[in-house]
Amino acid sequence: MASHAPSKRTEALTLLRAGVPNREVAEQLGVPRGTVGWWRSEDRRARGEEYRRPTDCPRCTEHAVDRTAYSYLLGLYLGDGHIVSKPGQHHLSVYCDARYTGLVAAAEDAMRAVLPSTATGRRSRNGCVEVKSYTRHWTCLFPQHGPGPKHERRIALELWQREIVDARPWEFVRGLIHSDGCRITNWTTRSVGGERRRYEYPRYLFTNKSDDVRALFTGALDALGITWTVLNRDGKPYNISVARKASVALMDLHVGAKY
Repeated sequence: MASHAPSKRTEALTLLRAGVPNREVAEQLGVPRGTVGWWRSEDRRARGEEYRRPTDCPRCTEHAVDRTAYSYLLGLYLGDGHIVSKPGQHHLSVYCDARYTGLVAAAEDAMRAVLPSTATGRRSRNGCVEVKSYTRHWTCLFPQHGPGPKHERRIALELWQREIVDARPWEFVRGLIHSDGCRITNWTTRSVGGERRRYEYPRYLFTNKSDDVRALFTGALDALGITWTVLNRDGKPYNISVARKASVALMDLHVGAKY
């Protein structure tokens, strides 16, 4: 590290204590930003000041949450998301099929809208893209975080989350479908005039092992007037189906297939 006159360090600390950002101090005094950051760190340590990283977490500050983005991201998290929160490592991850580039972008956009100051990135692995956002404050926003798979523990929304989902139900349903659901085309045959004819029809499916997450999904569908049924898989009610024509039309209008 280059040597600087004590007077320059004193001037820098005066500016830093007045709230001037590191970058501006470095530019004003012609000192590398890393040097300014080191001076700030040493000054804090000498004064016994605990550093707290600035945040725009809506649960810890007066910042308003983007309800549309949060409701969608909550659906993604409950489906294919998880949080790592331990000393030295804190991030939210949502896994997306690499084929759906629009979904990957939507997940990243939602994270940035909910916590704009947080670093966000992507990591490709085995045909999927892990969209990651780094901060310990995701546990504030998703209190459902806990040890073990979601289907092995209780998943319930807090009152403030329920208010957001009630206000933005379509975004919540869209997030759940984009994580653990799909839009497919089924077919069947019928006898018409003694002749077997093939008919095709669209269907939305949502698959999740958690009874609680499925109940949140079907509860939102009920509130939206969507007709649904349960399709058992291996004797378990893991699949929720939406196949009625009018309901599918509403889902197409507000949710749509992954892209």
